[in-house]
Amino acid sequence: MSRPAPLPTGVHRTEDPSQTEALAARLAAVLQPGDLVLVTGELGAGKTTFVRGACRALGVSGPVTSPTFTIGRRYEGRVPISHLDLYRLADLADEDPGLLADYLAPDRIAFVEWPQAGDGVLGEPAARVALRHLGGDAREVEIA
Repeated sequence: MSRPAPLPTGVHRTEDPSQTEALAARLAAVLQPGDLVLVTGELGAGKTTFVRGACRALGVSGPVTSPTFTIGRRYEGRVPISHLDLYRLADLADEDPGLLADYLAPDRIAFVEWPQAGDGVLGEPAARVALRHLGGDAREVEIA
């Protein structure tokens, strides 16, 4: 299945959380079930804010919060969505192979924060997103 529009790749600057969410919405508009999006950045860089913007664009109306202590959350929007945070895992290869199976299903769009623990295990992403602090609420967001 081909994408309806190209990914909004490149380096973007956002000045506040609403702009970060709007950029995520642009990415969400071209995602399809089965797509995996890897989201990296330091603590507090805006990873969950980015995922929240994508989830809103995909029809999620309830709270979208960091799943750091639960590993993952599932949301129902126009398509099922998974939001994973692998911060607490050292290496996904050392975990039960079925740990993330329900989250990475082909009918879902999956966003994975701190994906480094899943290197070589998660599969090929549709997009990689890197967020960096620029001071205050400003962020640099690179989408590849």
